Amino acid sequence: MGKDGELELDGVDVRLGARLAELRSERGWSLGELAERSGVSRSTLSRAERAEISPTASLLNRLCAVYGRTMSQLLSEVEAEPVPVVRAADQTVWADEASGFVRRSVSPPHAGLRGELVEGRLRAGADLAYDRPPVPGLEQHVWVLDGTLEVTAQDVEHRLDAGDCLRLRVWGPTRFRCPGPEDVRYALVVVLP
Repeated sequence: MGKDGELELDGVDVRLGARLAELRSERGWSLGELAERSGVSRSTLSRAERAEISPTASLLNRLCAVYGRTMSQLLSEVEAEPVPVVRAADQTVWADEASGFVRRSVSPPHAGLRGELVEGRLRAGADLAYDRPPVPGLEQHVWVLDGTLEVTAQDVEHRLDAGDCLRLRVWGPTRFRCPGPEDVRYALVVVLP
């Protein structure tokens, strides 16, 4: 945390931008080709690659879908080498301030493991919509630790209170909403198909 409680994510954003540029380059795509594939404007893609903006959760989700990765896989690629014990102080925290979403990578992807563990926090009233899964058929387990979370998947809304767990495979759009009045904190287990 920086002064006034602001998250210091500049280094992560710079490494993330470089990794996004590298992924595009590996495929030989221009910014225009990536824009067509992802539905994100060329200027936004360019600014994200140059770390002039901090990408939103929605933007990263679209890019992950194009690159066939989960968000955690992408973020783990900009972290140091994974270790067996991930200390709380070493867990990568990423925030989308505009949407009120904070994501902590508790157990990031690791070679030989298909699962990962994420802690999510949404402000009361926050509403995150993903137009597609980063990897079709992705298995998710959403366990609410504090507050209330509404998750919509396959056009079915699930209201989860503290202690409730939703298990699903993600094939299409999803939505995570915190109806309030308090913020919600949840654990998300993600397992690659």
